[in-house]
Amino acid sequence: MHILTFDTEEWFIEKTFKGGRIEKYRQYDDMLSWILDVLDEYHLKATFFCVGELAVQFPDVVRKIAEKGHEIGCHGNRHMWITKMTEKEFAEDTKVAVTSLSNLIGTPIHSYRAPAFSINEKNAWAFEILAENGIKHDCSVFPANRDFGGFPQFKSSVPSLIYKGNSVLKEFPICPASFGGKPLPFSGGGYFRLIPMILQKHFIDKMDYVMFYFHINDLINQKAKIMSRREYEDYFKESGTIKNRLVRYVKGNIGKGDAKSKLKSLLRRYDFCNVEEAANTINWKNQPKVHL
Repeated sequence: MHILTFDTEEWFIEKTFKGGRIEKYRQYDDMLSWILDVLDEYHLKATFFCVGELAVQFPDVVRKIAEKGHEIGCHGNRHMWITKMTEKEFAEDTKVAVTSLSNLIGTPIHSYRAPAFSINEKNAWAFEILAENGIKHDCSVFPANRDFGGFPQFKSSVPSLIYKGNSVLKEFPICPASFGGKPLPFSGGGYFRLIPMILQKHFIDKMDYVMFYFHINDLINQKAKIMSRREYEDYFKESGTIKNRLVRYVKGNIGKGDAKSKLKSLLRRYDFCNVEEAANTINWKNQPKVHL
């Protein structure tokens, strides 16, 4: 099973943190059109995890995706890390986002992914709040260490049932490959851009389940400038040291030159489904149960 997802927040990030440059909106619009055309070409449906503010500030972006028959999932309201929110703040953020997206497209929102995969052992209360807001499928678990998120204590890297309090969620975690006896993420973001396609295919061919995730900006072949200290701290909510900003610059720009061609090669070679389709296909009685 190969699942295809896109985390979709670029228009909101541009307006909120970068000043709303018209040329950037055009880039994002053009790249989204390219993605949707390629998915049409290969008769594939994906899940697009959209921030709630897109439904308010850029409703045409969300409508364009939904009208093509793709699943709209929730990616928080303002793309805030859950590690930097209280339970009350997260509950409000989730309610507003789910309501805004659902009202716009006219159908319930059942799938969710936390910005930066920021659900972990310490804030597992988030799963109960998601269930209370009608979320049935979560894609927030990154079962390894990573910047701003990661849940290395989560031992399953296949679809699993999460039990938290009185809530049950169908979890679709990111699926690191085993490389040299250690987990190696490969199926999205900078990992996908960095790891050669031949190695990507080697991993995929050995795995029964792969969750892929992309951002619109991952596929645009244009290097971003190094962020100023203020820009970094406004967005990442942590110290904007030169080291932190250089690391983010490298991670944000590496491998962009051939990202589009790699993605198209991937879509041409493998069948993909969206999260909702996957959830309806799996026999959940046979999947791991995780009690948190």
